[in-house]
Amino acid sequence: MITNEGVPLGAEAAHRLAQTGLYEFEPGLSDAEFERIEREYGFEFADDHRAFLAAGLPVNVPPEDGQTWSRPWPEWRGGDLDSLRRQLAWPVEGVLLDVECNGFWYEGWDERPADGTAALDVARHHLAEVPVLVPVYAHRYLPAGRGSFGHPVLSMWQTDIIYYGLDLVDYIHQEFDEVRGEVDERWNPRGTVPFWRDLL
Repeated sequence: MITNEGVPLGAEAAHRLAQTGLYEFEPGLSDAEFERIEREYGFEFADDHRAFLAAGLPVNVPPEDGQTWSRPWPEWRGGDLDSLRRQLAWPVEGVLLDVECNGFWYEGWDERPADGTAALDVARHHLAEVPVLVPVYAHRYLPAGRGSFGHPVLSMWQTDIIYYGLDLVDYIHQEFDEVRGEVDERWNPRGTVPFWRDLL
């Protein structure tokens, strides 16, 4: 069961996406499907994300030339399990890539081991404890967590992480309603998730 506060936010985001006319929709995920997905992948959807997916599943369209993701909408129903696992692992794998190749080291991890393999092992150990991020669309993510809602949507590219929406509704507006341009000073998202907010 999801909290009442998260439902309107997710439903409004789904409504706004439908209004763009960019995608067709399958019926939303059922409670049984949410239960299966959360058991299979070991996380719980945030309440607004869950309400968004319960309202209807956006159907992927054939990719345009040069598009990074061939299936940017996670195919939670009947999708390729390995593809979903890769999309779920993307944030952590991106940090590990920067640890390995770009000298990244998080200040909260104590001193970086001199040996590259040892450094990766330490980073992997710490990253196993960070909050799970769940794909919304391509490399745009929301934190997992039943009973939570209204988090900013994050765009994840290794340790280059930026805000892409104040919340799920604003994200749909930013990504799909208009060309993303300059934002005014009133657009002021606040990081909510330990570890990941420190990389923003």
